[in-house]
Amino acid sequence: MTHRIVFVEDDADLAGLISDFLSRHEMEVIIEPRGDTAIDTILRESPDLVLLDIMLPGKDGLSICRELRPKFDGPILMLTSLDSDMNQILGLELGANDYILKTTPPSVLVARIRAQLRNLRPAQPAGDAPAAAKASRKAVFGQLSIDPVSRDVTLAGEKIPLSTSDFDLLWLLASHAGETLNRDILLKEMRGVSYDGLDRSIDVAISRLRKKLGDNPTEPFRIKTVRNRGYLFSLSGWE
Repeated sequence: MTHRIVFVEDDADLAGLISDFLSRHEMEVIIEPRGDTAIDTILRESPDLVLLDIMLPGKDGLSICRELRPKFDGPILMLTSLDSDMNQILGLELGANDYILKTTPPSVLVARIRAQLRNLRPAQPAGDAPAAAKASRKAVFGQLSIDPVSRDVTLAGEKIPLSTSDFDLLWLLASHAGETLNRDILLKEMRGVSYDGLDRSIDVAISRLRKKLGDNPTEPFRIKTVRNRGYLFSLSGWE
């Protein structure tokens, strides 16, 4: 499976070298050279992971990390030449999952990226055979098909590209089709945290998923909003 990565880096030569190396390890890299447009690019591209420099034109990487974290639930890795304890501590406290120096060998960078990507998928308990069998079955709702093994999604015969987190959210909703799931349930399943009344990352993720699935943004009929309760995957919105 190819993972999508947004790499926020203004050094074109370095960005190109790292992008080429990652592409040889099943990673598709979108390069964003500016800090002041980085968040828009990340939310638009919906990557599995973000690589983020600190020294950037328009807006620095630490500010980007702080603003992005409530809106993006995937891993954020700082990749920088700034080797100081203060920057490392600040980056991690602002929501980064890792802090990596640009002098790190490319093979080690790939290993640390893969470690973060593995954390996106909860492991299936080995002894839970019935649950494993159930999770391996393709789900079909009208013209929508979701394959949890290949992680492919097709709608009306067209393949829908989804990031790892987008697929996990869709699968969670579809597995409870016809039921209303509140933000607390969704956050606990997706990120292992409770809803604090302020976190809007699930709302952003739902909006992004609706757009990719051709749902109506003002009157959604596929992933419905149940006022004051949560979100509902409709059984009848896929014909």
